[in-house]
Amino acid sequence: MVRLNKIYTRTGDAGTTGLVDGSRVAKDAAVMQAIGDVDEANSALGVAVVALGDGEDTALLRKVQNDLFDYGADLATPPAIAGALRIVPAQVTALEEAIDRMNADLSPLTSFILPGGTAAGAALHLARAIVRRAERSVVHASYEADLNSNLLSYINRLSDFLFVYARWVNKSGGGDVLWVPGGVHQPA
Repeated sequence: MVRLNKIYTRTGDAGTTGLVDGSRVAKDAAVMQAIGDVDEANSALGVAVVALGDGEDTALLRKVQNDLFDYGADLATPPAIAGALRIVPAQVTALEEAIDRMNADLSPLTSFILPGGTAAGAALHLARAIVRRAERSVVHASYEADLNSNLLSYINRLSDFLFVYARWVNKSGGGDVLWVPGGVHQPA
């Protein structure tokens, strides 16, 4: 269990931060950028949970939020540390199962979708876009460090999950907002 008695330590005042093994890296290192972007994605999921309200589906998002803490721990733990908390294939499979369950209730896509719809749908679309940025950061970090291969699979699947989830939520709130190519050039 984590126990934090003191929030500030002053150890990062020189622009470095500690990894799980005690080594220090620059706060702007690629792995730290990825950890920060994953944290931002997790915060966006928190906003989506609030927009959705309590229920079975928000319990699923809370599970994903916990997965993202595991994800950050995995990123912050050099691969040589045995027995470390890692993202595992079962976490990717759980997202795929949720995608398949929700997608079964949706009509096939006939257009690209604009982010929006209901407040909850819009929050999920925003979280999806932030997850995509986090994915790009993790890919960049993977060029500099040996990372768990499940990290890329999980975050890629997470953005797919949030896309389908936003469509699923919007289904009961008026449906998807469809892109109209060149629509801004057409008379109203």
